[in-house]
Amino acid sequence: MQFDMDITVIGAGVVGLAIASKVARQGRNVCVVEKNKTFGMETSSRNSEVIHAGIYYPQGSLKASMCIEGKEMLYELCQRNAIPYKKLGKLLIACDDKEIGQLEFLLENGRKNGLEDLKMLSAKEIKEIEPHIEARAAVLSPSTGIIDSHVLMKYYAEKADENGAIVSYNSEVTAIEKVSDGYNVAIKEPENSFSFRTRVLINSAGLYSDRVAALAGIDIIKTCYKLDFLKGEYFWVGNKKNTLVKRLIYPVPSDKSEGLGIHVTLDMCGRMKLGPNARYVGKIDYMVDHSQKKSFYESVVRFLPFIEYDDIEPDQSGIRPKLHAADGSFRDFIIRHEIDNGLPGFINLIGIESPGLTASPSIARYVAGIVDDIGI
Repeated sequence: MQFDMDITVIGAGVVGLAIASKVARQGRNVCVVEKNKTFGMETSSRNSEVIHAGIYYPQGSLKASMCIEGKEMLYELCQRNAIPYKKLGKLLIACDDKEIGQLEFLLENGRKNGLEDLKMLSAKEIKEIEPHIEARAAVLSPSTGIIDSHVLMKYYAEKADENGAIVSYNSEVTAIEKVSDGYNVAIKEPENSFSFRTRVLINSAGLYSDRVAALAGIDIIKTCYKLDFLKGEYFWVGNKKNTLVKRLIYPVPSDKSEGLGIHVTLDMCGRMKLGPNARYVGKIDYMVDHSQKKSFYESVVRFLPFIEYDDIEPDQSGIRPKLHAADGSFRDFIIRHEIDNGLPGFINLIGIESPGLTASPSIARYVAGIVDDIGI
């Protein structure tokens, strides 16, 4: 059978572009299809832009291993290619005795994951490096940083192009049909519809990845691939308060929260942001609820006593693709070749939330290995 493409990647977020840049090479016809007008318009550009260390994730999980491997790869990538980043470091703080116990658990978990640079700090040691915050104890993570995610995605897109891949924007996948040795993919554009055939199909559609899996014929309920939308909002801090911290400041995550708690980040321009919060929503919208201002203020004033209510203003929001376990337990990234579901050559990436940005080069290498094993 004649194929139009050897490899097709659905989704031009940071992970899809990283994969395309890795799998594209001479002798392969590779394309990326993206429903939006340019790359990274959703989860990839609406986040904290943090290069995570790998403290939180269970030992042996893809999230842990790919975060730690991806972090080192990402720093090297930034240095080699002038991608803006700052290795600011991070304080994971405890504000009371109960939280110190949780902090000790996270410190041990991070060390089990191979993080040898973590250090427990006393209240006095915290004051020496961050005099304007209040905390009883903290874990210092020197390898945590921030990155310009837009420049990173631009690098991946340009690398994919140099390696011969093409990226088609405003191209929404509407149907997937299994054919002999490959897939027929139907595309809808603003003024046109067409289909093409590809030998390998990689689903990196982010918020819509469960829908793409369903289009390919997978029962997303039976396989537990169904996603929920977890919205996170950000507020920024004005009145020149952004100079009062030098590192990222994270509270101990609450047992009742789906996220890491409202934390303090600095962007590449030096702006201080608070967030994200975490709440489930039934549809995607990026409006920031101004009524959340009070809860943001109350969440951070206990460890940022210099913050006043009028210092914070709405900034942006993002949506995370959240996989849920029935018992509320941890869910790992889903990255798998669906050959056992009768779909050889179809590779699913589902539930790629944080630390997806950090893990992007590691995920790309992993998927490229699957593609090589398929024999493309």
